[in-house]
Amino acid sequence: MISHLGVGFMHLLARLPLPWVRTLGRWFGQFLYLVVWSRRRVVDVNLRLCFPQWSAARRRQVTKEVFVHVAQSFFDRAWLWHADPDIVRRRIVLTGALRELAGNEPTIVFAPHFVGLDAGVTGLTQQVPRRVTGIYTPQSNAVVDEWVLKGRHRFGGAKPLSRNAGVRVLVASLRAGDLMYLLPDMNFGPDESIFVPFYGVPAATVPSLSRFARLGRAKVVPVITRLTPTGYEVRVLEAWTGFPTDDVAADTALMNERLQGWIDEMPSQYYWVHKRFKTRPPGEAKVY
Repeated sequence: MISHLGVGFMHLLARLPLPWVRTLGRWFGQFLYLVVWSRRRVVDVNLRLCFPQWSAARRRQVTKEVFVHVAQSFFDRAWLWHADPDIVRRRIVLTGALRELAGNEPTIVFAPHFVGLDAGVTGLTQQVPRRVTGIYTPQSNAVVDEWVLKGRHRFGGAKPLSRNAGVRVLVASLRAGDLMYLLPDMNFGPDESIFVPFYGVPAATVPSLSRFARLGRAKVVPVITRLTPTGYEVRVLEAWTGFPTDDVAADTALMNERLQGWIDEMPSQYYWVHKRFKTRPPGEAKVY
């Protein structure tokens, strides 16, 4: 019942002006910052490891902004998934090298975990005339799972593929001309990861970007989404040249290095609430 009420609330929220939605997100984010101390500590540890030059006051300010942006992006799902399509189109602005997404050439969209990632996939599926394939992890709550699945695949004939679908199915979809929306910059544990530097700290990182690019003979096009006062800017960057190579570890390290540059542009919009350094190299102490 609570889940159904929550989904109903998001339907109602979709009808409100965007400034009202963002104000609600700011209030809720500030509330979460005050009460969810365990996750607040995760953000602080991440920032301390990645930005050791920052003062405690700087880390505290960015941590507060992270909670606000995460909450605002969550409430934005209301209009992303339920508002009139014309409203969605006006609020999501695609910029940059849009030609990289044209045609049927095998293409992987590298979409790092900025808070606007749901707006990114919505913008692409609505405004790019090409089917988008995403790797989908089912939610534990059936009602929420159905809501998320429908919302993220609202436009453009987007096709969700389970993480358990297998490499062959994913590569076949890529070679068939689908855009693969890939988000490999998280810690999925030691079994699926290799250790490469992230802001100079060894981080368990999934090497799927390099492997899928090689198996699918695909180009990699980064797409960076920024939350703005009027909605979101979805910036399509130039395809990477000379990628992938025969060195998966070097490719994955390069991915993290380039990601750092985009994070430096808007550090409070990265998903620092994730335990990025939960998996540690053998013999190294836990950090959370």
